[in-house]
Amino acid sequence: MAKTRSIFEEVATTERAAPVTGGISSGRGGARGAIRIWLMVLFTLVVAMIAVGGLTRLTGSGLSITEWRPVTGAIPPMSHSAWMEEFEKYRQIPQYELINQGMTLSEFQFIYWWEWGHRQLGRAMGLIWAVGFLFFWATSRIPTGWTGRLLLIGGLGALQGAIGWWMVASGLTGDMVRVASYRLATHLGLAFVILGFIAWYVFLLSRSETQLLQARRGREAKLFSMSTGLMHFAFLQIILGALVAGIDAGRSYTDWPLMHGVFFPPESFDLRPLWTNFFENPALVQFMHRMAGYLLFAFGIVVWLRGRRSVHAETRAGFNTMIGIMVLQVVLGILTVLGGAPWQLAILHQFTAVLLWVMILRVRYLSQYPITTTIRGAKA
Repeated sequence: MAKTRSIFEEVATTERAAPVTGGISSGRGGARGAIRIWLMVLFTLVVAMIAVGGLTRLTGSGLSITEWRPVTGAIPPMSHSAWMEEFEKYRQIPQYELINQGMTLSEFQFIYWWEWGHRQLGRAMGLIWAVGFLFFWATSRIPTGWTGRLLLIGGLGALQGAIGWWMVASGLTGDMVRVASYRLATHLGLAFVILGFIAWYVFLLSRSETQLLQARRGREAKLFSMSTGLMHFAFLQIILGALVAGIDAGRSYTDWPLMHGVFFPPESFDLRPLWTNFFENPALVQFMHRMAGYLLFAFGIVVWLRGRRSVHAETRAGFNTMIGIMVLQVVLGILTVLGGAPWQLAILHQFTAVLLWVMILRVRYLSQYPITTTIRGAKA
């Protein structure tokens, strides 16, 4: 028979109900802050890789190391005989025979160190990823659902190393004096893909999963869709820029807005077979890059005007920064053409492309996960 309880019994003396588990806060939170810092280090290294890679191409250093030795290649030549052995390998490839005939050992060492540094940076990045991932995984600090994402970065990094050698190998035989432009574009394009994933993950890790879920309720679907389209268009322009760089098309037509005094160069389809013009004809490649740049800028303005109507101040500020960087990139592109693509402007133009790429990703993120502010301007 149940015991009769007094109506005056203290509520505090009764048993408390067990807390409800599950829901949006369930799962392992992990070391989000530490992983974010680790990813930011990797992000910095990828940016450095892109810059060093650009300088390696501009100095003609990319073919100076003629073998792919992922492990033993980390040790440079340590003696005069070792240097002569590497130099002899280089003298067997077309670039030396057709362009650098008579190069001295010291001149070879200059280009060798550029390429060695580029590869060494890649090795360092792979090591930092591996050590970081193994540490977070072994100590169970990876947040729920993030293991696959972090593995994806490592897998893309490994693929990038293989594509890098595939690119270099294209310039070691036949009558090639540089790497194939489409392979260079693949290599650079994948670098921007890796950079994009890392940036996106850094953005996501800046808030908890609960905060992200709550923020998504205020997502601006149309703005997110337009930002996604802008991201894809910008990536296409990056690929076209790589094709221009791969064949030094930026130094072939140095007037603007015309090209050798005409809108469309008549020699744009001179190569045979016809399809090779889209990769190897400086006239057509630069024309495509220019036209895509104009269209990207026009679409960027449309997206910016839509972004200015966002109800979130942080989102509006992001779009204002994005269009400012885009204007700067257009100006740098024109100056690079008019100057005949000097290496200083070429590298600055490439670095600004990185800034623009990241800023487009950021406004896409803010459209999907807006940051709300109070009336006084504090972040909610």
